[in-house]
Amino acid sequence: MKVQYLLLIACLLVACKSKHTKPGIDSSKIKKLKVLPASYNMSNRAIQTNADTSEIDEQRDAYADYYVVIADTGLNYYSLRDKMFELNHATGVGIDTMDQYYDKQKDLIKLPDNYDDDILAGQYVMRRYPSKTLSLEYLQSYKNDSDKKMIALVTGIYENKSSADSALKALQPISALSIKSKIYIGCIH
Repeated sequence: MKVQYLLLIACLLVACKSKHTKPGIDSSKIKKLKVLPASYNMSNRAIQTNADTSEIDEQRDAYADYYVVIADTGLNYYSLRDKMFELNHATGVGIDTMDQYYDKQKDLIKLPDNYDDDILAGQYVMRRYPSKTLSLEYLQSYKNDSDKKMIALVTGIYENKSSADSALKALQPISALSIKSKIYIGCIH
């Protein structure tokens, strides 16, 4: 009987020490698993919640698709300003520069350096909301692939294409154009 026990123990020892790997498999690439006890608390796992997407929604809501009607473009501010005054006189459409002027030394349309809003003082601020007024704006504000210094004589910004098309017809025979632009309308501070 002692012999049987010795054989059984020897078989168990041999069985416990042998590794069952398939030939040609690198055992160093085999992932080791951690077996958790039955009493493991599952409170450590990630719980899916409704993510707060309000910031993403705010960013999306900060842009609007508007139609910008442009009577002319060019690099010479004074030439376009004269055309703006002529258009104002001919059509009766008002002019709104939003307190901006052309600084010849800086070659920049900008707000005065002593403007009430310290953050915007001395900066160019584009027209961002629908309006039926004339202004001189940097075209790049509305059309990304434009020259940085290209100035546009804007005759209005409209919420829908039909309104922009009507404004274009009113400008005949001037060869004006309308462009659809994604305009930032969120906070600029």
